[in-house]
Amino acid sequence: MEIICTRPSCVKPLNSFPDLDTEAKIRTVQQRYCSACGMPLLLADRYLPSKLLGQGGFGAAFLACDRYKPKLPLCVVKQFKPSNDLDADERAVAQKLFETEAVVLEELGQKHPQIPNLYAFFTPIVQNKQRTGEEQYFYLAQEFIDGQDLEQELAEKGRFSEAEVIEVLTEILKILELVHDNNTIHRDIKPSNIMRNKQGVLYLLDFGAVKQIAAGGGNPKKSTGIYSMGFAPPEQMSGGQIYPSTDIYALAVTCINLLTGKEVEELYDSFNNTWQWDSFAPNISDRLKQILNKMLLPTPSQRFHSAQEALTALVVQPNQVNSILPLKSSPNITPTKPILTPKQNQPLISTVSNFSNSPTPFNTVIPPVPVVPNTSAKPVRQARTKHPFTLTEVLGSAAFIGFEGALISIGLISWLAFSGESLGVIGAIMGGITFALYRRIIEKLDLVIFALITAGVVIFMPKLQGTFTIQTVLIIATISAAGAIAITAFFRLVYQLLSRFL
Repeated sequence: MEIICTRPSCVKPLNSFPDLDTEAKIRTVQQRYCSACGMPLLLADRYLPSKLLGQGGFGAAFLACDRYKPKLPLCVVKQFKPSNDLDADERAVAQKLFETEAVVLEELGQKHPQIPNLYAFFTPIVQNKQRTGEEQYFYLAQEFIDGQDLEQELAEKGRFSEAEVIEVLTEILKILELVHDNNTIHRDIKPSNIMRNKQGVLYLLDFGAVKQIAAGGGNPKKSTGIYSMGFAPPEQMSGGQIYPSTDIYALAVTCINLLTGKEVEELYDSFNNTWQWDSFAPNISDRLKQILNKMLLPTPSQRFHSAQEALTALVVQPNQVNSILPLKSSPNITPTKPILTPKQNQPLISTVSNFSNSPTPFNTVIPPVPVVPNTSAKPVRQARTKHPFTLTEVLGSAAFIGFEGALISIGLISWLAFSGESLGVIGAIMGGITFALYRRIIEKLDLVIFALITAGVVIFMPKLQGTFTIQTVLIIATISAAGAIAITAFFRLVYQLLSRFL
């Protein structure tokens, strides 16, 4: 059996023990120690870590077996070990967040089947690597969800259908309903923190960034700098008060990421401070668009105030959607009650890592200057043309350019002969056509009409008679269109491959 050392600085963490070949020996074995650094390997004398699942600036997550249970089931052991870059106050904040995750998992895991259960929380003190003193570690053991997170699922199968996204939206809203009812805000909802097990059940993971409501009053506590860039709403990024609708916003960003398959940075128009996502999901129903757009509104009071309110919008009849989904702010809307915590004088943490089963760490940063939403701004045509074309539109435009280019070349060369002048005119015309396509001056049915007109003009040109037959002209133009499609598809594939690795 192989057991992995959990000391972050260990140079050879993998330890092999051939004698631990049966369940009976695993249950009765005494403490074993890392051959490289002397770290105790059996955590709490109970959990045997065998695989590193992910790591970051706050520690790591390990797959382990629980030898105190009859079937030696797998679990996840998360280790808190912040980087040396944090000062004492930052380490204290980070440790508090880790302990809070254990408390929340203990409370919520027993109340909802789609939140992992907490098994144990322990804080052993061990000798340091140099054996000159002691150091303390913090661990929690939780339920192992055998499956794949939605970030991995999206990368593997491509964008989700509307039905699949509605399933994600419904299931996570049900979980959030219980989370919020227990005076807790998750604060870091994103695809990598939603796991689907092998039976298809969705789980909400990583409660390490939770925010709780303090019992009693107090000053409203601003959000700490823990969030995932792109998924967090303006109030969280600016370090302001957070609300249940903060989670609702992040869930909507998660949904449009799954619907479009695009990085969230590509879907947000920072110039107009608006989301421009629906052009990447053209077949989505107006009902779902309205629901997601309401969840994405920049002001917390404009969104659904609770998970239950959003769930209600999902199940109402389509003809009732407009009446419950006002997309513009109303002066009579009362803001959701903010989350209250005891006032703490502590610095913001600048680097935090995700402890979830996903190996991908989340980005956490010092909050920027507060964003002032420009809700009156209307999307301009330029914003739409930033990423306007679907794959069908790109290949259709390529075919049109190839077809037109062949016809125009045949016509002009026949008229002006082969010369620099004719080539210059061809280049100018093709440049104009390309610009018109980019700006959508001509599109869809226009392409067919223009192609037929050009073909008719070229075929019946007097100087062309006797040089090319109608069939020859059409064959050349068709081959040119097919070649343009092939070249465009090839370079698009190269671009996509390079963008994955660069």
